[in-house]
Amino acid sequence: MTEFKEAFKAFMELHMETKDAGFGRGLLPAAVAREGVSLEEIQTVTDRVARAAGRASAAPGLTRMYIGIASFPEPLDPIAAWKTVITPKPLLEPGDVLDAAEQILGRLEAMTDKAEAELPPTTGVEAMHPTIWGAARKLWVDGHFRLAVQSAAESLTSQLKTRTGLANMDATNLYEKVFASKNPMLAWPGDPSDRTVSSMQNGLAKYAPGVNMTVRNTATHVA
Repeated sequence: MTEFKEAFKAFMELHMETKDAGFGRGLLPAAVAREGVSLEEIQTVTDRVARAAGRASAAPGLTRMYIGIASFPEPLDPIAAWKTVITPKPLLEPGDVLDAAEQILGRLEAMTDKAEAELPPTTGVEAMHPTIWGAARKLWVDGHFRLAVQSAAESLTSQLKTRTGLANMDATNLYEKVFASKNPMLAWPGDPSDRTVSSMQNGLAKYAPGVNMTVRNTATHVA
């Protein structure tokens, strides 16, 4: 869309608007070629605008950006109709085309911002603990995603058993005991009476066992 806007501005640099001519408004083309400009120059910039308009052809529909014309039965696509500025009885003036291009760009930016805001949170490899990524890396790179997640979960459980000395306890009970809301073996750092620390510990007590069971149960996994 930016390409179209810049191409159209270059096109208009070789033309002059007729809106100040004082006569023929609405009948004369909205813009005519400047004196001394060769047909080859005009054809070059015309081709550039036409190509850019083709590339941006989906933008008006995507952004619902059309212009209502009193003498025209349907709302007008300002990108497709850009060339009417140099035809008799023009449907659009250069300012209409440029204003529409700006509005389309603005709406596309707003749509992009909205889409980015609604994206699910992601965790990059660089944010993972080396123990987790080390266990998953080869399987993940080879495309065995479920096995990679399982391997990472098993590695975490193994590390947890080693750290707590609960080697013979099953994984579900292990997580419940280690992250218990009362007298946990691994506590959230800080004053236990602090509301934030207490909330985090309670969250761990409920969250960790459930995540462990979900990860280990491949029947819950989807592509």
